[in-house]
Amino acid sequence: MQAQKHITLATLVAAMALAGMAHGASARPLPEKPTVGDIVKASAPGDWRALDPANTLYMDTKMGRVVIELAPAFAPRHADNIKLMAREQYFDGLAIIRSQDNWVVQWGDPDEKNPRPFKTAKAKLAGEFTVPLKNDRQFTRLPDRDGYAPQVGHSNGFPSARNPKTGQAWLVHCYGMVGVGRDNESDSGNGSSLYAVIGHAPRHLDRNITVVGRVVSGMPLLSTLPRGAAAMGFYDKPELHVPIISVKVAADVPEAERSKFDIMRTDSATYKKVLEAQRNRGGPWNKVASGHLELCNAPIPVREAK
Repeated sequence: MQAQKHITLATLVAAMALAGMAHGASARPLPEKPTVGDIVKASAPGDWRALDPANTLYMDTKMGRVVIELAPAFAPRHADNIKLMAREQYFDGLAIIRSQDNWVVQWGDPDEKNPRPFKTAKAKLAGEFTVPLKNDRQFTRLPDRDGYAPQVGHSNGFPSARNPKTGQAWLVHCYGMVGVGRDNESDSGNGSSLYAVIGHAPRHLDRNITVVGRVVSGMPLLSTLPRGAAAMGFYDKPELHVPIISVKVAADVPEAERSKFDIMRTDSATYKKVLEAQRNRGGPWNKVASGHLELCNAPIPVREAK
């Protein structure tokens, strides 16, 4: 028994010594590396793509403009329906009606009893929660592990996921992504009620809601709105609603009035450098490199076009 105690003590001392060595190693300064900002500054014109005016929405409010890029490859019917609503002025005069802390901001018709009628837009659409892999032709896989999907990465500037076994692809609920509100029925959404994620990525919503695009400009306007006091963050007083002046398809707006942005191509070698800069940050401020990058923490650089 005495020998066993001696061995245990020796083992403990050795373990403590190893721990001290490990602590010393982690405390060593990391070498300086290019930051995301450095990489963006050094990028070439070919690393960027312009927003497609035919699939870009401008939601103008008294606070300013929110620019939304639609993803027709992942939600073709909803994207078409939303653009039709915009062209028929459905959204004009409606409002932002919900701001739930660490969750979403939602906009649509605040009058549930007498909702605004549609003109030619569809009132019901089958949910486009996933699409066939063949729809997603611009997928660039992220090598890091993910708990929600077998494969994750980016598809032409949108965070996305896929399952080769089931042959499905889908957009994911990262910060700034835009989804289609619905009731319990899968076909109860149509794009007339939309939301943007303003909190921690609610990835458990993936494949349960149609994700139709993402906000590329204007998130500070949405994320800083006062939180609603009613259930789920809905505003309990009409005066708290934020009026929507108009929602327009960018292609229908005169050239001089358009908001022009470039999105970094997520299939470019430069974007791979951006991801690596996030995955393994250099010193001197960082003391430990994580060696891992979660999909919703992978920045997609956006800049005003020159």
